[in-house]
This record gives sequence, C-alpha cells and structure tokens, in this order.
Amino acid sequence: MEFCPTKLAGVFEVRIERKVDERGFFARTWCQEEFTAKGLSSRIVQCSVSFNDRRGTLRGMHYQVEPHEECKLVRCTRGTIHDVVLDLRLDSPTFKQWTAVLLGADARNMVYVPKGCAHGFLTLEADTEVFYQISEFYKPESARGIRWNDPEFQIEWPDKVEVISERDRTYPNFK
Repeated sequence: MEFCPTKLAGVFEVRIERKVDERGFFARTWCQEEFTAKGLSSRIVQCSVSFNDRRGTLRGMHYQVEPHEECKLVRCTRGTIHDVVLDLRLDSPTFKQWTAVLLGADARNMVYVPKGCAHGFLTLEADTEVFYQISEFYKPESARGIRWNDPEFQIEWPDKVEVISERDRTYPNFK
C-alpha cells in the first residue's frame, strides 16, 4: 500500500499497489503491520457499509468523542464520492482545516481518518456504497457532528446536496 499524506496532519489517502497478471490483479487493502509501522491505528473492531440510492446524498460530518474516539479507514466500493475530513483536534497544526479526496470503486483508494477528525461525504453517482473499517465500537452517547455547511469551515462541496438526514442538516454551528 502507498500512504499519501494530505494537507491535514495524520490524514492519508491510501492507494493499493496492484500485482498484475493474466487474471487481472491482486492487491492488499489492509495490513496491520504497515499501518503500525506508519504510526497509525491498526485496531479494527467494527466494519460498516453505507448504501446510498441517489446522487447528491450527503452523510456527515460525524465523529465520536472520548472515551470512544475512533479512527476510520473509508473506501468507496461502488460509485464515487467526494470524501471530506475535518480536523477538530485542538492541538493539531491543521485544527479547523479540511481536506477532500475523490474515492471511487475504480480507483480502489481509501482515506485514513484519525481520532479527533470529523468525516463525511457526498455521493457523485446513484447507487453508491461506502465501506468503513473502524477502531472503536459505535456508542450513540459519544456520537457528535458538525453541520456540513457550517460557515466556520467553508467546506466546498462539488455538487448540490439533494438528500441529507434531519440530524446532519440541523447540527448547531461549531462556535
């Protein structure tokens, strides 16, 4: 795997390294040793999938607080998404900054989201599926969110938001 740093400290685009032959290719999408060697969390306790019927579906910006902060490895297994990570770590040099990575089934790339960062995405195609590997169990009492269009962050979304949950639409301003 290739770990490509983004502009946010500790956030990486992870690309597969294909071993091609006459059958197609083989590639590793997870290796505990490689993540540990990079200083990244290699703990996975839960995997989840998100299926989205419509283009323009926005999910996010979600995170969990202590003691259940989570790291995520996110991959789009069908379709394409505009994936966004927002740094909420007070001690981070990139606090309150965001980055976006285009994730797609054809690219087979992933985003590593460290603890203390919010995560969300916008589907760019109908029938899009997103797969998450998560370091902590989901705990509703620790679940939090940042509104997708909070003026404090000025996240740029590449397309119109057509579908969004009431919860995601009504998170309070960060301030």
